[in-house]
Amino acid sequence: MGDGQGKGLAVVNLASGASANRLVLAAVVAQVAALRYTPAGIPVLDVQLLHESEALEMGLPRKTRLEIKALAFGSQAETLQAQALGQPLEFTGFLTNTRNGKGTVFHIQDFKPI
Repeated sequence: MGDGQGKGLAVVNLASGASANRLVLAAVVAQVAALRYTPAGIPVLDVQLLHESEALEMGLPRKTRLEIKALAFGSQAETLQAQALGQPLEFTGFLTNTRNGKGTVFHIQDFKPI
């Protein structure tokens, strides 16, 4: 799709309330940084999540492995910090670019043991 300016980009506006950017991921916390705080005093926790599973692709089993950088804010950050490394958890949240735009980060909105 073009934008009429030759850059090959298109902007898609979703209807209000659409949840097109929602991720549910079963994973373990593989790495955790020290809890930090925003200038406004909000707790932030940087973690590295690891997911491993098997999925069917074209009828054949395929092993999947994903490591992704993730952030938790507020009470979610404080609660996640207390979880043991390697404990299976189900995370929900959304994906966005890193600040420098050179990667992807998962913003954790909720999590629970599985």
